Amino acid sequence: MRLLIPIFSIFTILLSISHAVSSQDFTIDGTVLELDESNFDSAISAFDYVLVDFYAPSCGHCKRLSPQLDAAAPILTGLKPPIVIAKVDADKFTCLACKYDIDGYPTLKLFMNGVPVEYNGPRKAELLVQYLKKFVAPDVSILDSDASICSFVEASGTDFPIYIGFGLNESMISKLAIKYKKKAWFSVVKDFSEEAMVLYDFDKVPALVSYHPSYKEQSIFYGPFEEDFLEDFIKQNLFPLAMPINYDTVKLLKDDERKIVLTIVEDEADEKSMELIKL
Repeated sequence: MRLLIPIFSIFTILLSISHAVSSQDFTIDGTVLELDESNFDSAISAFDYVLVDFYAPSCGHCKRLSPQLDAAAPILTGLKPPIVIAKVDADKFTCLACKYDIDGYPTLKLFMNGVPVEYNGPRKAELLVQYLKKFVAPDVSILDSDASICSFVEASGTDFPIYIGFGLNESMISKLAIKYKKKAWFSVVKDFSEEAMVLYDFDKVPALVSYHPSYKEQSIFYGPFEEDFLEDFIKQNLFPLAMPINYDTVKLLKDDERKIVLTIVEDEADEKSMELIKL
C-alpha cells in the first residue's frame, strides 16, 4: 500500500520548518542580547533593526558604553517595530570581527533589514534612544489636531529640533525630511486651532515652525516654499545659537558648514555670561 501525501501538505510542512529555522527563540525582554558565531545571522534575520556592539572585554571605552546600552535596551525594544541591542565579544569571535571590518573598540553597527551601516550617533542612553527612534518613525508625521501636536512634541523628546508645518503639504518637505531625518523631527498639521497659532506664534499659513525643546528657541518660516529656501531654514535651525560643547554635540556639529565661535565662561548662569551667550 502506497502512502500518498498531498503536495500542498508537503509545502505547508516545508514552510513551517523554514519559519522555525529563521525565527529562533530570541527573547525580547529589554536586555542586551549576547551573540556569537552560532546565532549571529539568526538574530540579524529575526529583527528588522539590530544595533550591535562589537567590543573587547579589556577595553575601557567598552566598559563605559555597556551601562548606556543596558539603559537604552528596554526602551528601544518597546518600539514598534522594536530596535534590539546586541553585543559581540570581537576578541573571542574573530570571524565576525573580520567579516564586518572591526578594527577598533567599541564599534557600533546598525543592521537594518540585514544591511549593516556604521553607527556614529550619540552614545549616552537618552540621546541614543532619541537618535535611533528616528529610524522607525515616519519621515514626516501627519497630525490632525492640537492634541496630536502635543503628543508628537512630547514623544520627540528634548534633544533634537522639531519642525512643524502648518497648512503645508507633506510633499513640500518630505525630501528634506528624509535628508535630515537623523538630526530632527518633522511633521505637518492638517487641522489645528487658533490656540495652536498663538502657542507657536505664527499668524498665517502656510508656515513652518522650528522649535528646539532644550533651548526654548523658536523660528517661523513663511516661504518661499522652494527647496533651496526651505533647506536654508532647516539648516539654520538645527542647532541653537549657543550650546555646550561635549562629545555628543561635537559629533552633531561635525557636518555643519557654519563657523563655530568657542566661548569659555566661568559660570554660564552669571548675568554677564548670559548676555555674552545671547550675542
